[in-house]
Amino acid sequence: MSFPCHRPGQVAGLLQLLLLTLASGQEQSATFPKAFLLLTPPWSTTFKGEKVTLTCKDHHSLAQGYISWYYNGDFLKKGPETIQINKSGRYSCKTQRSSLSDPVHVEFLSDWLILQASHPVFEGDDVDLRCRGKKEKDINEKIYYRNNKVIRRDYNSEVVRLHSVSRDNSKYHCTTSRESFWIRREEISKPLKIQVQELFPHPVLRASSSQPIEGSPVSLKCETWLPPLRSHIQLQFRFFREDKVLGSGWIDSPEFQILTMWNEDSGSYWCQAKAVTPNIIKKSLGSQIHVQRIPVSDVNLEIQSPGGQLIEGKDLVLICSVAKGTGTVTFSWHREGTERRLGRKVQRALSAELQIAAVRGQDAGRYYCSADNLYGPILSKRIRVTLRSPVSRPVLTVRAPRARAVVGDVVELRCETQSGSPPILYRFYHEDVTLGSSSAPSGGGVSFNLSLTTEHSGNYSCEANNSLGAQHSEAVPLRVTVPVSRPVLTFNPARAQVVVGDLLELRCEAQRGSPPILYWFNHEDVILGNTSAPFGGGASFNLSLTTEHSGNYSCGADNGLGVQRSYMVTLNLTGGLRATGTPSYSPKEHREPSRSGPSNTDPHRPIHSEPAALMELQPVYSNVSPGHDNLVYSQIWSSHHTKENPAPSPKTHQKDEEPAIIYSEVKKAHPDDHEGQAHEDAAENYENLPCAPLALDR
Repeated sequence: MSFPCHRPGQVAGLLQLLLLTLASGQEQSATFPKAFLLLTPPWSTTFKGEKVTLTCKDHHSLAQGYISWYYNGDFLKKGPETIQINKSGRYSCKTQRSSLSDPVHVEFLSDWLILQASHPVFEGDDVDLRCRGKKEKDINEKIYYRNNKVIRRDYNSEVVRLHSVSRDNSKYHCTTSRESFWIRREEISKPLKIQVQELFPHPVLRASSSQPIEGSPVSLKCETWLPPLRSHIQLQFRFFREDKVLGSGWIDSPEFQILTMWNEDSGSYWCQAKAVTPNIIKKSLGSQIHVQRIPVSDVNLEIQSPGGQLIEGKDLVLICSVAKGTGTVTFSWHREGTERRLGRKVQRALSAELQIAAVRGQDAGRYYCSADNLYGPILSKRIRVTLRSPVSRPVLTVRAPRARAVVGDVVELRCETQSGSPPILYRFYHEDVTLGSSSAPSGGGVSFNLSLTTEHSGNYSCEANNSLGAQHSEAVPLRVTVPVSRPVLTFNPARAQVVVGDLLELRCEAQRGSPPILYWFNHEDVILGNTSAPFGGGASFNLSLTTEHSGNYSCGADNGLGVQRSYMVTLNLTGGLRATGTPSYSPKEHREPSRSGPSNTDPHRPIHSEPAALMELQPVYSNVSPGHDNLVYSQIWSSHHTKENPAPSPKTHQKDEEPAIIYSEVKKAHPDDHEGQAHEDAAENYENLPCAPLALDR
């Protein structure tokens, strides 16, 4: 291969032009906007002898440093941003913050007729053409041509405007005719090629990474620029992978974000830039993007049930995950001893889950999973899944020491469920109140002991829970029976004097005791009768008094939990005398009738209704006015505390019990009374005088 010979000066010029071109290419690759030239006057062709001023500008409002000027591709000088020229040629410039401007061809012609074009002109701009002669007054008509075809005839206008020019190879010229020494001559201008500059350069596509990791985002930017003189023009952008448009098409932003890049997204990416008005579209070169895939690693299997425990009848969820890995991953699940896989999923994710519905005991075992993204499957570690079952409904059993639960008894509440995985927590309830709780770490049942009081009657239940759901037992009723207390025997009427023939009501009542209660009444050792109180309370027995009814009375009460007897009450009656005084208590007790035997009832039926005012008899009375020594007293009855039952009366204050003697004062005859009145019925001459026990010692 041979090369043409050049003179040394030409070689130096070519070398310098090559260096400038390389520098320009490097600066363009750095996306420095081009500088641009302004002409004053704004015509690229003018008559020789005239001068033209060149001004170099860049995208910054103020120039910094010196401007590099070039003439016909050669470095001309470093100087200010404005220079004046009068020599034909191609001029260009460069600032410190720009790349080399497009060259401007300026011609200084000595022709009689020239065609001028306005400058600068960008793609899509309107351009003014001016056909100018040395002597305008001699010109009558001007004719404009494009590629030798007439485009305009003009007589009066100074300029002709062409609309929306483009960067093509069209050539323009103009003609005119003039009178010269009575000879008509036709003048033709030199052909002119309009210097149309790029509105914006071809865009350059730049990616945030040419080898992104699969699954990561990538930003694309379509870089171009408008000259400051046309900065008002709106640009739009569109991005492509191969021949496929990305996104929704044209957008106002020069940037496009791809959120996730996959291996299949590798390929050639490019962009387009478009000026909305005028409609100019330019495309970038393609940029290769190769997406890097990372193999999966650290495969792990976990289950959602806490502790790796499988709950019978519930769903089992197996989650297979990888710590690293990109792209489409194939997950599969397996159980040891089973050749067939349990499930398979293919998805772009670092984890996947498999749900096994309503597992049973045979589903327990060792599980594992695998993951693969085209580099071969990686297995997880084995996980043993054990079976747990919820508790069944528990059964509450109440164990008492006897058939009827009595106050003071200790009963055992036992709660037990027939199935359920341990540990099991049991709770015991009385109505809705929690009594206590106990745990069975190894399963089975538990017990709770309760010492009964009267408040413990009601419904009892228990609950079992092993964290898989609570189960409640059926309610079990418990009735706590209260033994009867010692009954109290009272007389009605409660007045101090009763006489033969009076109707006396004997009232027996226990303050405590669960019904039904059986009561019986004794005179000495003879049972007068018995009666039942099915709903509790007391019972009465009516007695029509005769002289034989003097003696000791008592009553008994029984509700099947033990007999209780009242204190003995003594009643003394004397013939035709009215008995005075209040009966006293005696602790002597008498035998009770059998609860199962027939009722031995006096012909006088007991009265069950309570009297309007019952007064419990007081055991002791003291003397009244003991200082009156002219009074006469007589004992009418007494009560003794026997050795069999030495319990004292509640109001006796002596340690050594003495006979409680009841005295009655004999009424004295008034001096004014008649003699016959002194022999009244003896029963009328007594009145009660209670005697203090200490007075007996005197």
